[in-house]
Amino acid sequence: MICVLSGGTGGAKFVDGLRQVMPAEQITLIVNTGDDLLWWGLYVSPDIDSITYVLSGMLSRERGWGVKGDTFLCLQAMGQLGEPTWFHTGDRDLAMHLLRSRLLAEGKTLSDATAVISEKLGVKARVLPMSDSRVETRIDTPIGELSFEEYFVQRWYQDPVNSVRFAGASDAEPAPGVIDAIEAADAVIIAPSNPITSIGPILAVPGIRETLLRCRGKVAAISPIVGSAPVAGPAGILMAAQGLPCSIVGVAHAYEDFIDILVCDHRDTRAAELLRANGLTVHCTQTIMRTAEDKAALARDVLGYVSRSPHDERPARGSAFRRLDQQP
Repeated sequence: MICVLSGGTGGAKFVDGLRQVMPAEQITLIVNTGDDLLWWGLYVSPDIDSITYVLSGMLSRERGWGVKGDTFLCLQAMGQLGEPTWFHTGDRDLAMHLLRSRLLAEGKTLSDATAVISEKLGVKARVLPMSDSRVETRIDTPIGELSFEEYFVQRWYQDPVNSVRFAGASDAEPAPGVIDAIEAADAVIIAPSNPITSIGPILAVPGIRETLLRCRGKVAAISPIVGSAPVAGPAGILMAAQGLPCSIVGVAHAYEDFIDILVCDHRDTRAAELLRANGLTVHCTQTIMRTAEDKAALARDVLGYVSRSPHDERPARGSAFRRLDQQP
């Protein structure tokens, strides 16, 4: 049984590879909901949608989000009515938001709604929101505080970032099944997602990080950084705002108290040696996922890494490289 913490396009790509190399029934996804928003009065959960779309074969691979072959007639009509259109929601995508919003209005939790939608789409893997409580990623910029989607989609992440916070996280609880999934997993994999705004909100929910510290399975993280730049998106900017270098060293420090293995790209061999010298197990492979074969190969490699050495051979989590100087 594999448990994956996921968010963003990098997470969806990795899950697409994972489903090619192992039975979907053996995969549990714990998904970021810090990006969730109300759009035209509908509850939208972008990362949950991307995961359910990729697992059901519906994801648009050209865009990396939304439904393949979708049309945007409603978006056009709303624009003609003077409504905001910066969040590009397709017509088939809207059907999911309508169903989710109706279920929530009827008193269902986000977990309940996610399970209903997953079943209707034929998804065999277990998809869990990180929490049924509302947690919102907020980006502090010189023009004021923005939601993540305002910062990322509406403003194309062009604003300088002062800090990032997760509103509501301190009062949230893990969704039903989240803690059990981490504790029962043979391995926990942190997808190559933005450490700050895709994985950070999950870790901010009380109890999740603590469970990762004590879980029986090995914990492996895949770096979304190659060299000194993110594969995509604003991860480097956001890491710098949180005091982390944009490098695999920064990724290691983001997860330093609970990871056993870091997986990075083969172009980061020198930085990997530095981390190994400080006690962290690091494996280098191709992490750029351009094709279906690339995704499957990375998933196969990561599964191999977590199954190689006995769990009790690793040092105590977080003890080996806390003193590492944070350099790129």
